[in-house]
Amino acid sequence: MNTRDTQLKAFDRLLTIMDELREQCPWDKKQTMQTLRHLTIEETYELGDAILDDDLEEVKKELGDVLLHIVFYSKIGSETENFDIADVCNGICDKLIHRHPHIYGDVVVKDEEEVKRNWESIKLKEGKTSVLEGVPNGLPALVKASRIQEKVVGVGFDWEKTEQVWEKVEEELAEFKLEVKAENIENMEAEFGDVLFSLVNYARFLNINPENALERTNKKFMKRFLYLEKKSKQIGKPLDKMTLEEMNVFWEEAKQI
Repeated sequence: MNTRDTQLKAFDRLLTIMDELREQCPWDKKQTMQTLRHLTIEETYELGDAILDDDLEEVKKELGDVLLHIVFYSKIGSETENFDIADVCNGICDKLIHRHPHIYGDVVVKDEEEVKRNWESIKLKEGKTSVLEGVPNGLPALVKASRIQEKVVGVGFDWEKTEQVWEKVEEELAEFKLEVKAENIENMEAEFGDVLFSLVNYARFLNINPENALERTNKKFMKRFLYLEKKSKQIGKPLDKMTLEEMNVFWEEAKQI
């Protein structure tokens, strides 16, 4: 691996290139934080895909794209004299030191859970009025559910046993079924949300990341459906002209690939 000196030189090279692009490139000169925002979100999702696929070469490339955006925002911040990359780096360093008193102070912790509880306590002392302040409003609902639960667990609001969580799942499923029978759309949606939230909670107890789990299923389904489409073309019969039984033959084949 590269030495620390080589790493610092590489980072300095990126900062220099960013300066040059911002000064000379028509596209880069026009960008603002607002125009970069949706691109940053896209790059973050692409990084997430690479991680999920365990494609380390692609992870490296996508990390570079995300790092470029961090440097870009910092460059824009320096132009308005609000902050620069040094402020960004020092800010996160200060936060890490402050939130790890068991490393940089005299606090003693026994395990990961105690570390998490300390974090939430420290954040409240920093001026936050709620442990839920750290949950961005713009998060996708499934990710947000996970983060909400992680936050409240940090202050001890949690189930004691895994079995209790599964009982809650079953309870929510039963309530959902009742609303389905009653055919009340609004109540059905509310109860379905409760089912999903309780399943996310159960996944946490099993150390399963629900977002990763669902995305793996998405990818698996897409792969099998693409195979189905391929076979449909090979036999010259459109999917909408095939019976479910015919499609299922190829679907089962896809499972073996």
